[in-house]
Amino acid sequence: MSSTIGTLFKVSTYGESHGKAVGAIVDGCPANVELTETDIQPQLTRRRPGQSDMTTPRDEADQVTILSGVENGKTLGTPIGLMVNNRDQRPDDYQEMSDIPRPSHADFTYQMKYGNRAASGGGRSSARETIGRVAAGAIAEKILFERFGTRITAWVSAVGDIDARDMTLENLTREQVDSNIMRCPDEATAAKMIELVAATRDRKDSVGGILTCVAEHIPMGLGEPVFDKFEAKLAQAMLSIPAMKGFEIGSGFAGARMFGSQHNDPFVQKDGRLGTVSNHSGGIQGGITNGEPIIFRTAFKPPATIGQAQETATFDGASAVLEAKGRHDPCVVPRAVPIIETMTALVLMDFVLRQSYRTI
Repeated sequence: MSSTIGTLFKVSTYGESHGKAVGAIVDGCPANVELTETDIQPQLTRRRPGQSDMTTPRDEADQVTILSGVENGKTLGTPIGLMVNNRDQRPDDYQEMSDIPRPSHADFTYQMKYGNRAASGGGRSSARETIGRVAAGAIAEKILFERFGTRITAWVSAVGDIDARDMTLENLTREQVDSNIMRCPDEATAAKMIELVAATRDRKDSVGGILTCVAEHIPMGLGEPVFDKFEAKLAQAMLSIPAMKGFEIGSGFAGARMFGSQHNDPFVQKDGRLGTVSNHSGGIQGGITNGEPIIFRTAFKPPATIGQAQETATFDGASAVLEAKGRHDPCVVPRAVPIIETMTALVLMDFVLRQSYRTI
């Protein structure tokens, strides 16, 4: 199923951007996990629109409701239903686009595949679909932290041609990341990013960016040879996020320019276990986690929907000029931070359950 991720910890998302609600069904969550809406809400609040003038002004509180699978504050082991109502729906904003596929958007491909589509706001291709992922991933984060002390932190490391300085990856906190509206803990660089996004927004354009993520306190042995390598499933999860165009782990593409003598991660005894001196592998060797922090980067393209007039064509092939109305992010990366974190948690949680099953 194209809307389901996971093997044992399965998450199916539902809903369209301007429908009545969006959400997720989580199947495979262990029983007796203490869980309420307050455990899930913080990540949804970080993802929601209207947080600043750097994001879309769509006014949504994105309050989650647990519909099933929890009783008296504990999970039952049955499917957990999660729902977030869409309150600020404006499908009329997209009336002009009903006959014109937006350049670089999913309008054309959805129409060609299904012969139909949700014309208002992109439907399932909208980033609003990620609400279900974030809600489900917040549950996985809670379990991982309580069982292993796992911490997952993502931050904006580039916007356009502005790069943050090299950060100390370990022990970086979400409080540091959220200290400014760009979610870049390098304050001086964040100010430049804000200036760039504001200028881009004012000329009705958009700009892309890069997020870096580190996951610490990861159990060793997660991942399955050969096709279900950990980084392969992580890449699949990340590349399923709207506007995502690139993924690299550890040294990534820079590693291709190194010699083996530079790139190898020698082993050493540390913290009562065997670990590595460096971490060019990004915490994964042979597709299996080695206990070191998982470090990866994701690249987001500029949002496709912009307010500038663009010469394009209708579905019938007639020349047309499209000037998008509606409400759109000039840069998606600040709001993508919790999406990256929770999607990482979903992949980790699924592999934790698979590894537990393997060792029964």
